[in-house]
Amino acid sequence: MAGTQATLYEIKNGAAWITLNRPENRNALSSVLVTELYDHLLTSNANDAVRSIVITGNGPAFCAGADLKSPPGQLSEGSSRAVPYADVLTAILDSPKPVIAAINGAAFAGGLGLVGASDIVISREDVQMSFSEVRIGVIPAIISVVCLPKLGVHHGMKLFLTGERFDGHQAVHMGLAHRAVPADQLHAAVEEEIAMINLGGPIAVQECKKLARRVPTLTTAEAFKETAEWSTRMFRSDEGAEGMASFREKRKPSWVAKD
Repeated sequence: MAGTQATLYEIKNGAAWITLNRPENRNALSSVLVTELYDHLLTSNANDAVRSIVITGNGPAFCAGADLKSPPGQLSEGSSRAVPYADVLTAILDSPKPVIAAINGAAFAGGLGLVGASDIVISREDVQMSFSEVRIGVIPAIISVVCLPKLGVHHGMKLFLTGERFDGHQAVHMGLAHRAVPADQLHAAVEEEIAMINLGGPIAVQECKKLARRVPTLTTAEAFKETAEWSTRMFRSDEGAEGMASFREKRKPSWVAKD
C-alpha cells in the first residue's frame, strides 16, 4: 500500500490530483474515503491556483464501488462526520473547476458515479467497467442521476439490466468517456487535457461548465435570451477584454504561462 491515507492530494501544473488510495480493497467507496474526497474537492474549489481537478486511483483499480463494510454516509469507528456519496457527486457537478476522471483501472458500480459526474473522462482502453449492482440484487440508483444523461436510456437500460462488462473503447462509444488510450499513455493524455484547459480564461472556463449544464434545461426561447445576456457579460468582462487585446496584439493572454 502506498500510504495510510484513504486519498492522496497533490497540485501539479495548475491541476489538483486526487488519488483514491485504498488499493488493497480496490479503492472501494468507504465512508472515510468519500469524506476525504469531498474535502479535497472543496479545498480545490477554494484555491485560485487550481484550474482543474483530476480524480484517479492507486493500484490496479479505479474504484470498485461501495465498501459494503463501511458504506458512504455511515459513521465509521473514530470518525466524527460522514459525507453522503450524493454530496460528492453534487460537488463534482457544481465545482467551478473542470473535473477530469482518469480511469486507471477497473470501475464498477458506484465507482462509475465518479465517471458520470466528471466533465472530462480519459480511460485506459483495457479497463473493465460494469454497472454490477443487479448481480447482487440492488440497483445503480444514485449514480443513475449522473450516468444516464451521458448514456441515455438506450445504453443505460441494457447496462443496468445485465450488469455486463465493457471496456474503455466501448465507454467512449456509449458516451461515458471521451478518450480511451493505452495504459502507458493515460497520464500524458490527462496532462494534454490539463494543458488545453490552462489556455482558456479561468472565468471563461468556469462559465463554459455552467453553460453546458444550464442550456439543456431551458426552452429554446429561454436559452436564446439567457445566452445572449451571458455573451454580453463575458464580452464586457475584464477577462474578455484581455483576451481580445492579446489576440489583436498577437501575444499570450495574461493567464497563460510565459515561456
